[in-house]
Amino acid sequence: MTNVLVLGGTRFFGKNLVELLLKEQIKVTLLTRGKTEDEFGDQVQRLVVDREDAVALEKAIGDQQYDVVYDNICFTPQQAREAVSIFQNKTKRYILTSSLSVYDFGTGICHESDVDTHHYTIDADPEAELSYGEGKRQAEAVFFQQADFPVAAVRFPIVLGPNDYTKRLHFHVERVLSGKVIGISNLEAQMNFIHEQEAAEFLFWLGISSELIGPVNARSDGEVSLRELVQWIEQGTEQQAIIQSETDDEAQSPFGVPDSWIMDTSKAKQDGFQFYVLSDWMPALIKQMATQTNR
Repeated sequence: MTNVLVLGGTRFFGKNLVELLLKEQIKVTLLTRGKTEDEFGDQVQRLVVDREDAVALEKAIGDQQYDVVYDNICFTPQQAREAVSIFQNKTKRYILTSSLSVYDFGTGICHESDVDTHHYTIDADPEAELSYGEGKRQAEAVFFQQADFPVAAVRFPIVLGPNDYTKRLHFHVERVLSGKVIGISNLEAQMNFIHEQEAAEFLFWLGISSELIGPVNARSDGEVSLRELVQWIEQGTEQQAIIQSETDDEAQSPFGVPDSWIMDTSKAKQDGFQFYVLSDWMPALIKQMATQTNR
């Protein structure tokens, strides 16, 4: 039986991933701090530990062996260094959840080779303060350059769905319904997204069915300009949005990027993965959120 460890599997797309693994009769162990309850009961094993505590993490892993480790909660090169050390000779495959944030805005369609973390400089200071994007770049670099096991890093854009605890799409729907201003500086900027269930399906595929390694872009087919997105929200809420280019911080859109930010997914598609179509699911998700907000 395939034996899988999931770091970050109790909420959002990590929870969806665990559900997919269990459906396929895969043995799942959750590494959790124990602060978020899950619904898996005795279907899973649990290691209750804070991954920030490297000594406790190493003790919890012990001599256990895993076919695949999914790491949805690695944000720094130091966390990556600790994982590389702890999982040496203990896993056959490691799937790191990375981010579109490794790429800069407005640089055209982003390909995996545009940010080469196999040769990226790693900050040796474990206390260095890094931006989210730089943290992900360096975490990738540590795994690719130092791990003795195969690693794939999934570069996801913003993940959306009904269970998004950050409520980034909810923010827009709720403000439109309440007649509040939303700040968006560039309505022509193009963005891409991925649905939470699609993200889980991609992680499952990459860890269980694919042998791809290195960075892999993953997002729904199709881009949407922020202007078009606002129109979808207006249609879903049946209300007119109030958009301003300059607002206070409270009104600023979480999607308010200064320029286009989209990825190429040829690598994953050539290996056989079929992505959702953005326009098939996002308008429906917006309408669902609007209905729930109006209850």
